[in-house]
Amino acid sequence: MILARVRKCDALSRSFLWMVVLAMTGCTTMAEVTNLLDESCRTSFVHRLSTMLVHQGESSKISDALANKAVVMLATYDLGPRPFVIAAPSGTDYRFFVDRKGTDCILTLYGRQKGFVSYTNNLTYIATESLPGCACVDS
Repeated sequence: MILARVRKCDALSRSFLWMVVLAMTGCTTMAEVTNLLDESCRTSFVHRLSTMLVHQGESSKISDALANKAVVMLATYDLGPRPFVIAAPSGTDYRFFVDRKGTDCILTLYGRQKGFVSYTNNLTYIATESLPGCACVDS
């Protein structure tokens, strides 16, 4: 009888955990920036991305170069609304996505990994920056 109660509680715990996980995944949508070739959007995207990388400890020169490369990649290839990774020469990989809040595009840093050390925060995120001048479409 005690074993049956334990199994029932364990099954309820797993069910609750899955409901929480599914609820969290439904809260965030991803968007795609549609006007990266426009000067105002490109400049905004590069500046905000570079600022985020500097706050993570990358040098200003490296951050600017990485941000410019990311914009070229995102504008050249139709990757759709999905996360993207920037690999810095410091050995750190940064994970980003773009979200749409009303009419605003929001650049979000949600993960980083250096070697075997990985940090992901998909609840409150590591950093977010608004992208003035950019237009987005949801996934």
